[in-house]
Amino acid sequence: MQNDIFGKCVKFTSAREIMAAGVYPYFKRIESAQGPEVIIEGQRKVVVCSNNYLGLTAHPKVKEASIAAIKKYGTSCTGSRFLNGTNDLHEKVERKFARFVGKESAILFTTGHHANLGALSTLVGKSDIVITDKLDHASIIDGCRLSMGEMVRYRHNDMADLERQLIKYPSNGKLIVVDGVFSMEGDIANMKDIVRLAKIYGARVMVDEAHSLGVLGETGRGIGEHFGMESDIDVLMATASKSLASIGGFIAGREEVIHYVKHMSRSLMFTASLVPAAVAAIDASLDIVEKEPERIRQLWANTRKMKEGFNALGYDTRTSDSPIIPLTIGEDMKAFQMWRMLYDEGVYTSPVVSPAVPEGQAIIRTSYMATHTDEHLDLILDAFEKVGKQLGIIPGGSKRVKSKSQKHRLKNDWSFPFTKGQMSLITKRWIKNLWSFKQ
Repeated sequence: MQNDIFGKCVKFTSAREIMAAGVYPYFKRIESAQGPEVIIEGQRKVVVCSNNYLGLTAHPKVKEASIAAIKKYGTSCTGSRFLNGTNDLHEKVERKFARFVGKESAILFTTGHHANLGALSTLVGKSDIVITDKLDHASIIDGCRLSMGEMVRYRHNDMADLERQLIKYPSNGKLIVVDGVFSMEGDIANMKDIVRLAKIYGARVMVDEAHSLGVLGETGRGIGEHFGMESDIDVLMATASKSLASIGGFIAGREEVIHYVKHMSRSLMFTASLVPAAVAAIDASLDIVEKEPERIRQLWANTRKMKEGFNALGYDTRTSDSPIIPLTIGEDMKAFQMWRMLYDEGVYTSPVVSPAVPEGQAIIRTSYMATHTDEHLDLILDAFEKVGKQLGIIPGGSKRVKSKSQKHRLKNDWSFPFTKGQMSLITKRWIKNLWSFKQ
């Protein structure tokens, strides 16, 4: 058949080739609850690629709340929020979240991705300009593309470039959209200067708090609390799938803005509402975040230990300022090789290769939880020390002081089955398309 629409599917062999190479890191089947340790392929792994920052996914109160919601409301609302899919739990958690982040109102979407799609495609009109950081999350880019406005981008955290973009559009409505914490780089948006420029040039500010809610600020309220400028953020998006141990996405802001989004957003109106068990988990998680601030303190203690440990080993941790700590590895092939070697040492990580990052600057993305113990963290550092030295990523000597309580042993070496040239051909055909939104 000529021009068969499925032809591209038949020709797509890259992922199968990576699988055959034994270095396929995606869609790993987890056979246990999500925590600092999980079971994969029958083996226990220490997780350093989760966004479960406060460790609430297995908290007894969160699980009990979900079970109680199922008993009362059943398993589904069977419709969209706009029609029959809103219950009193949805409205309760919206009010609670709005109070938590200091906004007048909030609306709960089924996912964080839906929240960004819905807010941006609704708020940015035909003559409006939406201005994004070049490293903003894919859901922000997708939401901008769905809008009727024009999307322009500025260089990552480059305030001079942001100002250059703002100057170009003196009479248009403008919305600056930025991640609070960037999901791969782990650095924090320069909110003080973003807000300053927004006020000068008449723009509104929207922040995606996916990786900053429950992480930044003394009480986990996000980047606004971190910088002491909550009232300067006009619209806030936050996912419930990270620190809040559930699924879903909030949009919060002034009452009239949320009222408009609520009645105009297609990704809210034309998808099923969040199931009661998930909403109840959010409700319980918000209570725990407020009542147990020591979790945030422990998260940052773990973060400092790992940042200092990696730096002492000689790793390049880039500009990370959060529990997301990327380690520069170099060649894509080496990143996949390192992922597999760490995996065999019992450490489950995430490799990120070009073009998600510049050529030759592949990373292993690591992220930490309040529930990681010192033994977990020591095992992770030991594995990275051993594998990093074997691959020539870090020098033979290091300044790291090892814990006296370490009881684990590292496993045998693993040999990589492909040459650099072979691995390059195998990976890039697929990864380039997968991460094309970053270009």
